[in-house]
Amino acid sequence: MTTTHFGFRSVDESEKAQHVRGVFDSVAPKYDLMNDLMSMGLHRAWKAYTVLVANLHEGDRALDIAGGTGDLALAFSKKVGKSGQVVHTDINEAMLRTGRNRLIDAGVVLPTTVCDAEKLPFPDNHFNLVSVAFGLRNMTHKDVALAEMNRVLKPGGKLLVLEFSKVAAPLEKVYDWYSFKVLPRLGKLVAGDDASYRYLAESIRMHPGQQELKAMMHKAGFGHVDFHNMTGGVVALHVGIKC
Repeated sequence: MTTTHFGFRSVDESEKAQHVRGVFDSVAPKYDLMNDLMSMGLHRAWKAYTVLVANLHEGDRALDIAGGTGDLALAFSKKVGKSGQVVHTDINEAMLRTGRNRLIDAGVVLPTTVCDAEKLPFPDNHFNLVSVAFGLRNMTHKDVALAEMNRVLKPGGKLLVLEFSKVAAPLEKVYDWYSFKVLPRLGKLVAGDDASYRYLAESIRMHPGQQELKAMMHKAGFGHVDFHNMTGGVVALHVGIKC
């Protein structure tokens, strides 16, 4: 049996996606509210900066992976205009449905599909931009997913990975206290689910740090890779350019 991590636990590789799906099935109804509470609204600034770095233009094609409730897809759609295209995807149907409904409520209809980032159903060299926000750490084979993202990008295309990362050393103790003491209690109080938010804290600790993820992106075929730390390294935006 080949194992991988699910938070701090070891599980069979074939079962991780099912465990992750269970977490997001549970949190989907309260996902946006919990994001606001957990980050004290900062997730909106992190995503706004991501949209700025994306620098999309009229007519561009963008793929939003693990797009969830559609924040980035909605913002991207305003940039690419009617002649462009934004494809909104997630492996979790409950999250995708929540995002699709939110987009429709905003008067935006986008191609929306359930898909696995490790097996993207799109042609080679197709998109100007691929984004994945707070989703890479949940993927079983991150290297495979990154290679797939590279494959579907046009030469010169851009990958944006917005993800929790390794916090600056002076913040570690207070961040650990918040993550393992406050966050699960907040999840229990607001969403009726402390276990999923305990997994969230654990999955962040198991995710590659800034330099390690940068090296993984180079290995996946990205020629230029850089990262931008935000909020003391709580979050990092990695930017990869396809050769």
